[in-house]
Amino acid sequence: MLLDNAAPKTPPPQNEPILSYAPGTPERALLKQTLARMSGEMPEVSSVVAGERLRTGTLEEVRSPHAHARVLARLHAGGAAETTRAIAAAREAWPAWSRTPFHARAAVFLRAAELLATKWRPIMNAATMLGQSKTCHQAEIDSACELIDFLRFNVHYAERLYADQPLSPPGMWNAVELRPLEGFVFAVTPFNFTAIGGNLPTSAALMGNTVVWKPAHTAILSSWCWMLLLEEAGLPPGVINLVCGHAPTIGRTALAHPDLAGVHFTGSTGVFQWMWKTVGESIDKYRTYPRLVGETGGKDFLVAHPSADPEALVAAVVRGGYEYQGQKCSALSRLYVAESMWKKMEAPLVDTVRSLKMGDVADFSNFMGAVIDKASYTNLKTTIDAARGDARLKILAGGECDDSVGWFVRPTLVRTDDPRHAYMQDEFFGPLVTMLVYPDKDYDDMLRIVDSTSPYALTGAVFANDRSAIERAHRALRHAAGNFYVNDKPTGAVVGQQPFGGARASGTNDKAGSALNLLRWVSARTIKETFVPPTHYAYPFMKEA
Repeated sequence: MLLDNAAPKTPPPQNEPILSYAPGTPERALLKQTLARMSGEMPEVSSVVAGERLRTGTLEEVRSPHAHARVLARLHAGGAAETTRAIAAAREAWPAWSRTPFHARAAVFLRAAELLATKWRPIMNAATMLGQSKTCHQAEIDSACELIDFLRFNVHYAERLYADQPLSPPGMWNAVELRPLEGFVFAVTPFNFTAIGGNLPTSAALMGNTVVWKPAHTAILSSWCWMLLLEEAGLPPGVINLVCGHAPTIGRTALAHPDLAGVHFTGSTGVFQWMWKTVGESIDKYRTYPRLVGETGGKDFLVAHPSADPEALVAAVVRGGYEYQGQKCSALSRLYVAESMWKKMEAPLVDTVRSLKMGDVADFSNFMGAVIDKASYTNLKTTIDAARGDARLKILAGGECDDSVGWFVRPTLVRTDDPRHAYMQDEFFGPLVTMLVYPDKDYDDMLRIVDSTSPYALTGAVFANDRSAIERAHRALRHAAGNFYVNDKPTGAVVGQQPFGGARASGTNDKAGSALNLLRWVSARTIKETFVPPTHYAYPFMKEA
């Protein structure tokens, strides 16, 4: 909405309600129909640059992780040439988009949110389920609700940032303008959250920037659908340019360009460190200092005090560690349980983990799907096989792997008595939780071990009913997690409620879904206007007495 003589307010945001997909609901029937239709469509997808589909002829197959014989789409893979065209398109679109009034930009993304909440909801959810092996619930909270929330809350936060203005004493008018960055933003997004794939390019674009977007090759179908949705929402060509293909080639091309203004990244710690080094080595070649925003790995913890509720603890471990096959940067990976608590929860936890059903996500009775691809499957199988031969480890549940139909890894619970074992330090990004039982009296010592064991600091949780134990955990683990949970699993941050991000080796902690993140995509200009300027240089103190 843009009016010449009005300052319109954007609609106040609310979190999108989560649909249940319970038997008999209309959303369940519609999603089932959409899954069946999209399973057999097999579209040809490609990079999208300035609205043009770049069909390179270099075709790669997009397959379902849980049914790897099923071809979902064929991708025209791009490389350096397509990236260069995308950068040129972003530069060409920048003058008009950077001057487009905020409310006109906001209208595009508010419309996108409404399209996603309605006609596109089953499409985006089905694309995420088929291409990334998410259950209907995991898709709903990700590719529908969280992405809708990102769009609506980002508009709200941006409006507040623009409205925050300095004091203007009598005789002058002061203002701060939040200008978009000069150049393009390079957005690189992961497979595990469609919402991140939608948010990283659009948050920068909302603030007036133009974007080159490289999604994960294992999230092509949902990324393609998101690009089509943005076009329907009215996003001008060239504002966000989708480039799909060989990641290192695309990355090197983008990072070498002198007009690189920022990097918005979610992915592995190693890749982000490579990007940071590459930018540093080229720092004298850029037009401006690029903004580097990254959310990377995690070795997320849960500490159970003797006073914890054992039933709540079992539920938190199962949901926090094994939902979406543990393929969340926030997923529970290391568990510390007091000895007295372990006696109460061992049997229920082990039995529950063993009972978890996994398979094709189109079967809504499954709790889990498959891991994302062969490389992930191989890495996890190798890790689990190594545990069997390690005298310091004991597999309590799971450990089975089967790649005959899909990349299936059973939810696995491993016990160790060594708090510094690699399984308590290294990120595996799969359905593998390593646990340690500690003497009740060593709770405070264990908190110090938790803080110092892993290089990461993304999410963590403490379970306790003893308030003193909770407060001691708050203090001891203050820097161990950017998102800290009390009596809750360490996953499931909600936009507008728990801004997400971590520090140390987990990233720059710029909190996606908050005003803190949006500030990284603007450069402030301060303006002072004096209504009646002085006409002489002299000050009163200079006069003779």
